[in-house]
Amino acid sequence: MARFARISPLTALWLAIATWFAGFASLSILRQLAFSTGRFDLGNMVQAVWSTAHGHPLQVTNLHGEQVLRFAAHFDPVLVLLAPAWWIWPSPSVLLVVQSAAMALGALPVFLLARRHLGSARAGVAFGLVYLLYPATTWTVLNEFHPVAFATPLLLAAIWALDEERLGWFAVFAVLAATTKEEIPLVIAALGVWFALAHGRRAAGTVVAAAGVAWSVIAIGVVIPHYHDQGAGFYGRYSEIGGSPSGVAHTLLHHPWTFFTVAFDHAGTHYLLALVLPLAGLCLLSPLALVALPELVLNLLSSTPTQTSIHFHYVAGEIPPLVAAAVLGAARLRRVPAASIALLAALAGNYALGAIPVWRSLPAGETLQAHAQDVTRHDRIAARALRLIPPHAPVSASNSLGAHLSARRRFLSFPVVQDAKWIAVDETQPGYSDRIAPLPAAVQTAWLRRNRAWRLVFEDDGILVFRRVLPP
Repeated sequence: MARFARISPLTALWLAIATWFAGFASLSILRQLAFSTGRFDLGNMVQAVWSTAHGHPLQVTNLHGEQVLRFAAHFDPVLVLLAPAWWIWPSPSVLLVVQSAAMALGALPVFLLARRHLGSARAGVAFGLVYLLYPATTWTVLNEFHPVAFATPLLLAAIWALDEERLGWFAVFAVLAATTKEEIPLVIAALGVWFALAHGRRAAGTVVAAAGVAWSVIAIGVVIPHYHDQGAGFYGRYSEIGGSPSGVAHTLLHHPWTFFTVAFDHAGTHYLLALVLPLAGLCLLSPLALVALPELVLNLLSSTPTQTSIHFHYVAGEIPPLVAAAVLGAARLRRVPAASIALLAALAGNYALGAIPVWRSLPAGETLQAHAQDVTRHDRIAARALRLIPPHAPVSASNSLGAHLSARRRFLSFPVVQDAKWIAVDETQPGYSDRIAPLPAAVQTAWLRRNRAWRLVFEDDGILVFRRVLPP
């Protein structure tokens, strides 16, 4: 026991990071083996990285069967940097492992920030653990794979660099974070405003803010529409407040109360509580929390339910300013053991809301997706069936099988067939395009069974594999 007591705080932090990484990387891989991932969204990223690694940078097959650049959906060029990892380990699992490692390392800048402002390495370790236990952090790393997850550790590093006034390092971390998704530069812009006001560096802060806004405007208004014939596809998510830039402006001018009622409905209120309470509310004591506003506004005003939930990747840009604000908020409470309070709140929050599956067996513990990593007989049958499909053949498959088949040049989302040589369908999860639709999926599957151009070569436990025997 005495030996463990002599472990330095930094060593303890690295042990926590390594343990967290090992646990969540394993859970992520098990979820993949259990077919808890899909073409949307892991499969999309797998195809983009595979294409890049094979000389076709960021090319993917869209829902209509067209070969397009990933930029038609999101501006996340950071995916290009993952191609070397694919060369070393050509498997979807490599993306999940890299994501877990990146998220785990976010604890390091949190530690450095807390050690500086709380004057204690032990308090730094406590807040590093707060970040690792924060429910939003755990759900982000298990929400399949999304490039924006890299924004979480990168933004935390950027906040640390700004706080230390190391502008060179800040520029590196900020630029990398900006490559993870089109709206993340708005968070960076908000960081510039905070830097200008909190540190008195108005010129530098103004440059950061302007650069961040310009990046997002160009990405959303120029790059994505250039590769997407119908423009940026996410305006429809804001139909309740206008559904377009002009519509939003009209609503703001004539019906401003609509914004409040949409943002703070039942889902929005619970979403905010799930973000704040596991930090013991400490984030509310620092203006740095306002840096999360760009992402909070985008999520709270959206009509897409996944955006007002901590269980999806949409929180990736909110985690850094909220956790960092909790550190600065704790520093204001000089005579209160704020680090210990924050750690207890994070642990309680993880118990009630987090993604660690052990809680499922305890009273009132979180049970959501608690069995997502359990590999069943059905999953083993599906894996055996998919091994029949050649690795480079054009294939059409339902969403639940897509993440296992997307590492190829042509991947079509069932029921789109076109030039596919193979079709794989899971009747127990009747995917149709990018949604669950039992009736249309059943109709299309019945058509395949009757079609002489296709031969059913595998059928077991609802898993069907067809091979084309006649040319299209």
